[in-house]
Amino acid sequence: MTTNPQKPNLQKLVKPYIGADDASSWFQVFNTLVPLFLCYWASFTLYDIHPLLSLPTGILAGLFTTRTFIIMHDCGHGSFFQSRRLRDFLGVITGILTSTPYYQWTREHAAHHQHSGNLDYRGRGDVWTMTLEEYKNASKLERLQYYLYRHPIITFGIGPIFLFQFRHRITLKTDRPIEKRNVYFTNMAIVAILSALTYFAGGLKTFVIVGTVVGTAQLLGCLLFYVQHQYEEVYWGKGKTWDYNTAALEGCSYLELPKVLQWFTGNIGFHHIHHLNHRVPNYKLEKCHKENRLFQNVATLTMKDMIPCISLKIYDEKQGKMLTWKQVRAMGSC
Repeated sequence: MTTNPQKPNLQKLVKPYIGADDASSWFQVFNTLVPLFLCYWASFTLYDIHPLLSLPTGILAGLFTTRTFIIMHDCGHGSFFQSRRLRDFLGVITGILTSTPYYQWTREHAAHHQHSGNLDYRGRGDVWTMTLEEYKNASKLERLQYYLYRHPIITFGIGPIFLFQFRHRITLKTDRPIEKRNVYFTNMAIVAILSALTYFAGGLKTFVIVGTVVGTAQLLGCLLFYVQHQYEEVYWGKGKTWDYNTAALEGCSYLELPKVLQWFTGNIGFHHIHHLNHRVPNYKLEKCHKENRLFQNVATLTMKDMIPCISLKIYDEKQGKMLTWKQVRAMGSC
């Protein structure tokens, strides 16, 4: 993909869209959290009639949980409310609802934005990606480990469960005191909520309904994050050749979703703009995209492109594109 000569002015283009609008933020809080709780209530009520009746509302609650995660995400980026105290308070609450320690996740996610598309800084908040040369030089054990890591069952099944239900329950050596306290508080809040639901509704009912909600949200969220950074002509650079603006526009896709899914996912499909400047609130991303033709000239994916993206595993620096296992084998690298 050719680098656009106007890129030095990209930050000027997004500047008018930076900054939270409190009215829009409050509206999003109410049209997300109120339906989320109503879906939970409906799921527990319908389960008593027949367990299968709780599945549609459980899946719907999973979609609202994904939207709740976007609110937490924007709070962490400082783009949701003008008041930092209010952002952090809401971030902690939405973090509990999405099984995510807000302060710890925010710090780790900031590293993802800072080094997205940089081969020298892989492994923090991203999907680990090996280059073709690295794979050629890897041992059989390292190849096997990478193959298993990139297998869909791990990437979209076991991986998200491990990350959100186990990895996020522990503190890290790099955590600051506020992050450690937040991890402990989030864990205690989750235990308290699940204990209360189990006590009043029963263990099996709670497991089925919460499992449906959490499973839907985690699968959708993981799939979105994957295709936004793992497509054929994705940009990866290193050293002095890496460029932040290029990484945003050529290392992040525009995922064109049906309007309903776009709403539930908080416009995160406009990922190229979000990475260009994370201070643009999710409810301004589409407006920024539509009003600037330059932002429309990026890698555009639709739902039918998701499955082919899942098959991409290795980055070939020479060709500047991702390869499938079949393509890697054809090159004699397996």
